[in-house]
Amino acid sequence: MNNSTSCNSVHGRFGAALRRWRNATAASAVVALMPATAAAQAAPPPGPWRYAASVYLYLPSIDGSSSFPTEGNGTPINVTAEQILDHLKFAAMGSFDAHNGTWGAFTDVVYLDFGASKTNSRDFTIGNVGIPANTTANLDSDLKGLVWTLAGEYRLPSPDPSLTIDLLAGTRMFELEQRLRWTISGSLGSIDPADRSGNKEIKDTVWDALIGVKGRYVFGGNRQWALPFYLDVGTGESDSTLQAAAGISYAFQWGELNALWRYLKYNLKSGNAISDVNFSGPQFGAVFRW
Repeated sequence: MNNSTSCNSVHGRFGAALRRWRNATAASAVVALMPATAAAQAAPPPGPWRYAASVYLYLPSIDGSSSFPTEGNGTPINVTAEQILDHLKFAAMGSFDAHNGTWGAFTDVVYLDFGASKTNSRDFTIGNVGIPANTTANLDSDLKGLVWTLAGEYRLPSPDPSLTIDLLAGTRMFELEQRLRWTISGSLGSIDPADRSGNKEIKDTVWDALIGVKGRYVFGGNRQWALPFYLDVGTGESDSTLQAAAGISYAFQWGELNALWRYLKYNLKSGNAISDVNFSGPQFGAVFRW
């Protein structure tokens, strides 16, 4: 065998080995890239839903003005928290929050229905002959209020894991109804005049768009304490509305108890039977999270 033949043989074996190495490397690269490609094509799994439900008792003082029961500049609405407790007929209050990752939804409902009755009688005489007479008046008054907030939420990134802040945007419905019923009866000697009775009712319902923020700051050795807060502003069928709340809560294994001060104000447009009204007072509740 001459030198030329030996050289060609060496080159041939080297080329074959090089081709086998290229094929093996390419196959390895394909195998290595397959999981990465599959992972890139697959959608990331959704995060678990987180829920929070709250039941509470809100005892506000109510101040405002309305055109009820007479037309004109309006009559004041002044109801204290003590009067609400004394004359409360029905109440339903609660909120619900659902979150999946950075997005969520929030709703809150406050409904109050309270009323009072008043009866007064008077006996008297008419004329020099002393004709006996009497009159009795019965008055029934009811005040109902409904506040319903519904909003979507976006959770802001926070450098502190103890602080949670959600931006919210949505709507709120406010409904206030006043009703007055009266009956006047009496007698004049042997004559029983016909009873006089009547009723008057006004009802306003307004919808507003709102934006706001809510959240909580957790602290304590076992992170059992928290400072919840809430703020929103809005406008629409009312000139403006504002709601704010802040307080403190303490966590247990089953959930948490909280106490807040809550304020809600409405400036309604001219022409409404109710012109302005605000609610301000303490709120006590329980929150369940899962």
